[in-house]
Amino acid sequence: MTERTLRGRAAVVGVAETQYYRWGRSPDPEFKLAIEAVLKVCDDAGISPTEVDGFSSYSNDRSDASRLAAAIGADELRFASMQWGGGGGGGSGALANAAAAIATGQAECVVVLRALAQGQFGRFGQGPQRNTISGHAAHTVPYGLMSAAQQFAMKVNRFMHEHGVGHDAQRAISLASYHHAQANPRAVMHGRPLDAAMYDESRWITEPFRLFDCCQENDGAAAMLVVSAGRAKDFARPPCYVLGAVSGSHHRAGAPVHNAPQYASSSFPTVAPRLYDMAGIEPSDVDVLQSYENFTGGVMMSIVEFGFCAPDEVNDYFTVENFLAPDGRLPLNTSGGNLAECYMHGLELNIEAVRQIWGESTSQVPDVDVSMVHSGPMVTPVSACVFGSEATL
Repeated sequence: MTERTLRGRAAVVGVAETQYYRWGRSPDPEFKLAIEAVLKVCDDAGISPTEVDGFSSYSNDRSDASRLAAAIGADELRFASMQWGGGGGGGSGALANAAAAIATGQAECVVVLRALAQGQFGRFGQGPQRNTISGHAAHTVPYGLMSAAQQFAMKVNRFMHEHGVGHDAQRAISLASYHHAQANPRAVMHGRPLDAAMYDESRWITEPFRLFDCCQENDGAAAMLVVSAGRAKDFARPPCYVLGAVSGSHHRAGAPVHNAPQYASSSFPTVAPRLYDMAGIEPSDVDVLQSYENFTGGVMMSIVEFGFCAPDEVNDYFTVENFLAPDGRLPLNTSGGNLAECYMHGLELNIEAVRQIWGESTSQVPDVDVSMVHSGPMVTPVSACVFGSEATL
């Protein structure tokens, strides 16, 4: 291991979120939601908001750092970062940027955040609502390929066809997420359980995705507070260390008009090895996984590309029993994830991964030392991270 690593250099000392709303139902504008999450994360960590000197977000978050710093009365703004790329591919990338700022001395106390008010600015789940189409979209929209579900269904269909994957694998992901949401009072789908019959009878959105294969659309905000590993030991909770956090994508992953050479991919083939190398772990070391479900097919390809099972083993590996906390082979999306907790563009998955290290999850896995997150499969760039307990250093 060289000195050029984030491993063990930074730690998360606070997490927070606002109430999560169905899209369009937040009583507050997006920026107010962001401020609320920032103030709550400072309170969770037990520090004054004036100590925050950096902000890191992704995917064109509109709550810019200078305005946030002024709103919370920060003494100084030293770091401001935005991860490029659409979708939730920057969820762990924003954490990587925050940890890098801490490790290199650019900042001392960085908030990673994401805020959404889709009722204020428009829905993610719809196709484009405009009079003219140009660029990439000009090759797809006129032929009816418009929404995110339609775009990603192309990749997942190819993967399932090439490897003989059945719909039971997707059902297992969805049922696990909804099962965990029933234990989580923060989850939008808390109190709304899902069973196999309901899944099978739900309407098609676009094959191979049924209704319950698709993420929610929500309003709200979430935040994490990152400080140096040394300083983290002064906080009330035991440190949750960043063992690894990486971003990127493979050769020509962003090729236009569905022309990527490695088409049936979640965009993690080159990212996963770098994450394992930085974190110093293997798939068998991972105690619990939070894998971003824009659609269940993305989880399927991500788990394969991170080496938890081979493509031709998906039908056997993807069972509800394997994915349930506390005793499953790979407990998955233990807060309910994008499908059933909320769609806070995936940052809620990072928060749940931290809670698993702290032993504070509503579906806690025993003795968690290594907690992993996959952010934004099938977009580019994607990102991923690994959190570790004191025992991992």
